[in-house]
Amino acid sequence: MSFQRVAIVGLGLLGGSLGLAIGRALPDCATTGFDADAGVRARAAELGLVGRVCTTVAETVADADLVILCVPVGAMGAAARALAGSLPPGSIVSDVGSSKRRVAEVLREALPGVTVIPAHPVAGTERSGPDAGFPDLFHNRWCILTPLPGADAQAVEKLVSFWRACGSNVETMTPDHHDLVL
Repeated sequence: MSFQRVAIVGLGLLGGSLGLAIGRALPDCATTGFDADAGVRARAAELGLVGRVCTTVAETVADADLVILCVPVGAMGAAARALAGSLPPGSIVSDVGSSKRRVAEVLREALPGVTVIPAHPVAGTERSGPDAGFPDLFHNRWCILTPLPGADAQAVEKLVSFWRACGSNVETMTPDHHDLVL
């Protein structure tokens, strides 16, 4: 019950670390990545943060069964709209944003009919960018999933298993409760 192809949009600290964590914990999972900054894409390719760095969002998500948006919270809507027409049927979209209610609303608006399961890995460092990524960033850190009402329980459980494989402790709560607590 694991993902076969994960696409990461945004290859800074969180996206790069996630690509490295997947490579180590889930070696049979293919990873693709994209960043809007060509310099970041080049550096991510040099560092091997994902299996294949792509030059467009459409190419990145073309055959993904999980897409994770690792962009700033304020860029979530634009990132989701950019990939909306390229998502394969049945794919799951998640994110790593630190606020959940607004992100959930923006993703739901941009991706009607898509399984969206917002997430917040509570992890980070004072460094940023692709060079800051490391595979243990999520180890023994909390990842909070905030599924929307009516979310597919199997999809949620699949994402729980994914984050646990990457080393995280996982908790599930509503987006509003997340934002109140954190």
